[in-house]
Amino acid sequence: MNLIEEIKKLKEKNDVAILAHYYVSGEVQDIADYVGDSYYLSKIATEVSQKTILFCGVKFMGESAKILNPEKHIIMVDESADCPMAHMIDVETIQKIKAKYDDIAVVCYINSSAEIKAHSDVCVTSSNAFKIVSNLPQKNILFIPDNHLGTYLSTKITNKNFVFHHGYCPVHQDIHAEDIIKAKKEHPEAAVLAHPECSIDVLNLVDFIGSTSEIIAYATENNGQNFIIATEDGVLHELCKKNPNKTFYLVNETQQCPGMKLNTLQKVYNNLNSSENEMILNEELRQKAQASLSKMHELAK
Repeated sequence: MNLIEEIKKLKEKNDVAILAHYYVSGEVQDIADYVGDSYYLSKIATEVSQKTILFCGVKFMGESAKILNPEKHIIMVDESADCPMAHMIDVETIQKIKAKYDDIAVVCYINSSAEIKAHSDVCVTSSNAFKIVSNLPQKNILFIPDNHLGTYLSTKITNKNFVFHHGYCPVHQDIHAEDIIKAKKEHPEAAVLAHPECSIDVLNLVDFIGSTSEIIAYATENNGQNFIIATEDGVLHELCKKNPNKTFYLVNETQQCPGMKLNTLQKVYNNLNSSENEMILNEELRQKAQASLSKMHELAK
C-alpha cells in the first residue's frame, strides 16, 4: 500500500483539511494542506471550508482550533501529543498574582491550555506578541507561561512592568549560550537565527530573533548562504525546501520536540477514517477561552 496516495484519496473522499506545524516530520508536512506556525494554523483553521480538520501538532493547537471553530470536527493525529510548557502554569497562580495589582493584563502565550486561555485577557504568539502587548492599555503585564519569551519582550517594550512565570519550552531551554559560541566557532560564516523561546543569554548572541515562520522568511530573503538554526529541527524541512542552495546547521543534537514527533504518516492515515481522537471541549470553557483567542486575532490584524 502506498501510504501517501491512500492518505490523499481518503482526505478527498472524507473532505478533510490536514493542518501541520513546522515541527512535525517533513513527510507529514508534505502531505498537509496547510503548514505553518501556531498563529497561522489558528487563523487558517477558521478559514478552511472543510468541516473536519486533522491536526498534526500538539494538544493546545487542537484546542485552539476547536475554541475558534465549535461547529467543526477537530481530530488530533495523536491525542497524547502534548506541549510541556502548556502545563507549567495554573489558575491558582494567576489569581494570586492578579490580586497583587489593581491594573494588570494577563497575557498568555498560545502554548497554554484552554483553561489558562479562559483566565487570560488576551492570547499571543511569538510572531504577534510585541504588537499586541505594546498596544495594551495596562501598565502591568502578567506574561504566562513562557519566562524566556516574556523576558525578551520586556527588553523591547520598556514602558510596561512585566511579571514573569517560570515556564519554558524544554527544546529551547536546552539550547545554551555555550552551544551558540561553539557553533559560531565551527561555522564563522553563518548567521545565527533563534526563536524567542530561547533564554536571553542565548538571544544576546544571535543575529536574528523571530518566530518559526519569521526564521524561515529571514533565511529565504537574506543573501547569506549559511545559517545556524536555534529552534526545533522540524523547521529544517521547510528551510531546505525553500532554499536548496543554502546550508543550515543545528546548534545541538537535542532540538526535537517529542510531542511533535508523535505525528506520523501511519497515524495520519489511521485517523482519516476515525473520530476516536476528536477534540471535545466543555462549551462553557470553550466560550471563556474564545475571548482571549478572538482578541488576539482582532489585535494582530
